[in-house]
Amino acid sequence: MVFKGGRGASKKKAVSKSAKAGLTFPVARIGKALRTMRLAKRYGAGGPVYLAAVIEYMAAEVLELAGNACRDNKKKRVTPRHLVLAIRNDEELNKFLGGVTIASGGVLPNIHSVLLPKKSKASAKAASSQEV
Repeated sequence: MVFKGGRGASKKKAVSKSAKAGLTFPVARIGKALRTMRLAKRYGAGGPVYLAAVIEYMAAEVLELAGNACRDNKKKRVTPRHLVLAIRNDEELNKFLGGVTIASGGVLPNIHSVLLPKKSKASAKAASSQEV
């Protein structure tokens, strides 16, 4: 028996907006958040998709750098400290997230050159005599 017409004969599997866009972040949820924030009267269909893609890219970038910092410290779990090290060592992310404070993140290790102990003449002379 062949059904024609649009009366429930062909049941297709529902495909999410995220799957259509090839994204992991939820497009529909971001669109719903945009509507509830009432930033504009109307939104196009591509707005939430574009915003979800940008947020997904930023998250992937930060997590990749934080994972590298985690591996450098011989740890398996990403902590706020690793996030801070990743963000502050990257020039563009540091500029973008310059005013952001991450709880339990700490600061970059940095000792001003004035505070370092000076090399005395005796130690410099001993070092030069060992080289010859």
